[in-house]
Amino acid sequence: MAPSFSCGLVWLRRDLRASDHAALFHALQHCQRVHVAFVFDTEILDALPRADRRVEFIRESLLELDQRLRELAGHPQAGLIVRHGVAKDKIVKLAHHLQAQAVFANHDDEPHALARDIQVRGHLADHGIVLHTFKDHVIFERNEVLTQMAKPFSVFTPYKNAWLKKITPSDLEPFEVSPFAQRLAPRPDDLAQPMIDLAALGFEPTNLKALKIPTGESGAQALLQDFLTRIDHYEDTRNFPAVKGPSYLSVHLRFGTVSIRQLAREAHPRMLAGSLGASVWLSELIWRDFYVQVLHNFAHVGQGKSFKPDYDAIQWERGPHAHKLFDAWCDARTGYPLVDAAMRQLNQTGYMHNRLRMVVASFLVKDLGIDWRWGEKYFATHLNDFDLSANNGGWQWASSSGCDAQPYFRIFNPISQSEKFDPEGKFIRRYLPELAALPTPDLHAPWLAKPLALTAAGVVIGKTYPAPVVDHAQAREKTLARYAVVKKNTD
Repeated sequence: MAPSFSCGLVWLRRDLRASDHAALFHALQHCQRVHVAFVFDTEILDALPRADRRVEFIRESLLELDQRLRELAGHPQAGLIVRHGVAKDKIVKLAHHLQAQAVFANHDDEPHALARDIQVRGHLADHGIVLHTFKDHVIFERNEVLTQMAKPFSVFTPYKNAWLKKITPSDLEPFEVSPFAQRLAPRPDDLAQPMIDLAALGFEPTNLKALKIPTGESGAQALLQDFLTRIDHYEDTRNFPAVKGPSYLSVHLRFGTVSIRQLAREAHPRMLAGSLGASVWLSELIWRDFYVQVLHNFAHVGQGKSFKPDYDAIQWERGPHAHKLFDAWCDARTGYPLVDAAMRQLNQTGYMHNRLRMVVASFLVKDLGIDWRWGEKYFATHLNDFDLSANNGGWQWASSSGCDAQPYFRIFNPISQSEKFDPEGKFIRRYLPELAALPTPDLHAPWLAKPLALTAAGVVIGKTYPAPVVDHAQAREKTLARYAVVKKNTD
């Protein structure tokens, strides 16, 4: 196939890899020369805390990607062009500077990104440059999986069944980049600059390296290969935070240092061969597709509104008392060990085990009576793997306001959740060392422990560890009353 354009520019966003990459593949196929660029977008960065693991993760991943592009091209002047500023301005100027006839990018269906891309498309057109975008971040997107009435799904299980019925090997085929990699062009001298450092971006180093969080494509592949030795046992291990059960690939999926097609290619045949673990893990990947299409088809969920409008009538706690409760939750001072251990894990590492995300979200909303949007925002700031669609979907699930959410009367008991999913107290002891000497049966509700046990363990409730900020049984009754407005409107 003869190239359609003499020069093209690939604009990376949430796809920081050089393999199985839709936009890069199409650019290499259709252009004689291809440049690849990433913009540290100040419209996003300015809203972040000055120490943010995600920025450091991106920078470390870009360093590896830059080297990989040089290797693919076969000459040292190739590599990644990195800019810092307002992305929608920088990309247009860069494309014009490179005399590119086309810009290639992968879809990003978050509201801010869609608005940005509309502006970029228009500004590029003013220069006679076309913007081509492609599906890459999910297996099925937008309106690709619909009900028999040609409507978007709002319940997961029928969506999953339709997804599985629709999937074919061609949907999972990789976009092979290497056959045309010689078209990766040398960078002009004025653009062949060293990778920008954190300080120049306005950020401080984090504990990313101390935590040994793998970055880049190589990090993602190492995690995947490790997980594939455990995938068949995923269903048995995934709910226990002290056990090595998850794949730990969520941050790599978020920033595209691994291809979703590769993950589905690993899981789907194993599911067909009868692996329950692979089947459950594939369901998690399908949940991800589900929430992305919800964000696209039901735009109000990305605007701070409940998927089910009736739930916006709920009267949440307000005023100083609400802020005091919220601060206790944020700072791991609720007095419920599993909740506090989970929040310390988040605050210290930027990661939280999926079972614990449900537990702490339910506790905030249904024990403390705090608006789920407060928790959604806190997670958005602190999670390494923050993804708007999944984060919103998870919080609305926990608050019962979302599509296919848990019923409003299902309220997690933080003590029984602790006893069930951290039965030996290993996770609690890891993150709450002040309770480590307590006998295991007392770890889950230390305020109920006998005085002698507390004294022997050096625990003083209210001093060395907080008393519970609420009584779960009383909070449950308040929640049922709080949600009565929903029951009234839906009866």
